[in-house]
Amino acid sequence: MTLTQPAGRTQLIAAILLAAGMAVTVGTALGFQHIGGYIPCKLCLGQRTPYYLGVPLMALAAVSAALKLPGVLTRSLLLAGGALMAYGAYLGGFHAGVEWGWWEGPSDCGAVAAPETGGSGGILDSINTVIPPSCNEAAGRFLGLSFAGWNFVAAVGLALIAFYGAFARKR
Repeated sequence: MTLTQPAGRTQLIAAILLAAGMAVTVGTALGFQHIGGYIPCKLCLGQRTPYYLGVPLMALAAVSAALKLPGVLTRSLLLAGGALMAYGAYLGGFHAGVEWGWWEGPSDCGAVAAPETGGSGGILDSINTVIPPSCNEAAGRFLGLSFAGWNFVAAVGLALIAFYGAFARKR
């Protein structure tokens, strides 16, 4: 079976590409939030979880491959990374479908009314006035795709790399 074969250069390169690709993808989302001012909705925040789990997992896979630990360990970690990215693709595709109106999103993911202001105007009051965006409206589109659509594309690409790395024969 392929998973029991020793890990080689292909698995090391795949793990490094995945760790870097996942970090760049979630880092971009965080950059749009903290630097660009885009407030993420509930579905946007959920799409980050596979990346938060995947980056350290793929770093561990890279260490495993570099130290020539048993191939089943490295390949299983790559397989887990592929599964995380497949789930991430599902989340991104689902969210993009909600934005395009193809299906309904979660009932608790809509725009909410602004709270009454009656506080002192301090920082704690300003936290309460942040209104999360609705999940069915894309914050913006680039080349026809929203952030969720681009997350779908990135996650599919990363999943393919992970599955290739997990099942590629050592040369």
